[in-house]
Amino acid sequence: MRILFLGAPGAGKGTQCKKLSTKFSLLHLSSGDLLREAVKNSTKAGLAAKEYMDKGQLVPDQVLIDLFREKLSQPESAKGFILDGFPRNRAQAESLDVLLAELKASLDVVIDLQTSDSILEERITGRRVCPNKACNAVYHVKFSPAKKDGICDLCGTELSHRSDDKPELVKQRLSVYHELTAPLIDYYGSKGIVSAVNGEGEQEVIFADILKALQSKVSS
Repeated sequence: MRILFLGAPGAGKGTQCKKLSTKFSLLHLSSGDLLREAVKNSTKAGLAAKEYMDKGQLVPDQVLIDLFREKLSQPESAKGFILDGFPRNRAQAESLDVLLAELKASLDVVIDLQTSDSILEERITGRRVCPNKACNAVYHVKFSPAKKDGICDLCGTELSHRSDDKPELVKQRLSVYHELTAPLIDYYGSKGIVSAVNGEGEQEVIFADILKALQSKVSS
């Protein structure tokens, strides 16, 4: 299976992708993880990306496509993959189509995790993270609080509130999503491969709905 997840920041894409990756032994490919891996391994695309990252600039679309080309061309991608956080706009989607055509592949299904902005804002602004890189545990002040307020259960490090999780920046991130990424729902919808899933319930319920959506698309 070749799956793409769409959904606004805070919709739970990462969580559901990891569960799906584990269940079906599929590669979970997020642009952020690929960037970090490519830079660490000093691949050609990774070195190109590092030049922009070191300057605090956005990595150009072509460099991102080259990152995915490096990964998707490897044998481990042949049995399928899950794309998370890429593409983010129509130009990237069109470039991805070209890349997949080169690899004689195509997306089987696009999962659209639908969540209201009010719930997304509550999820993101309440998120707290452990800054200890060896831990990286994630908590939420309402939904999954630490046992001791502000302290990581696992390593005892003081939790932090990411700057881009502050209310004013969350609204900006959601606005960018609606303007640039949400139109991809129609883009892929025209190909008949989009399945909408309610992203506002319990994680296990959402995951069960995703499995049903995948089964429906793959068997149709």
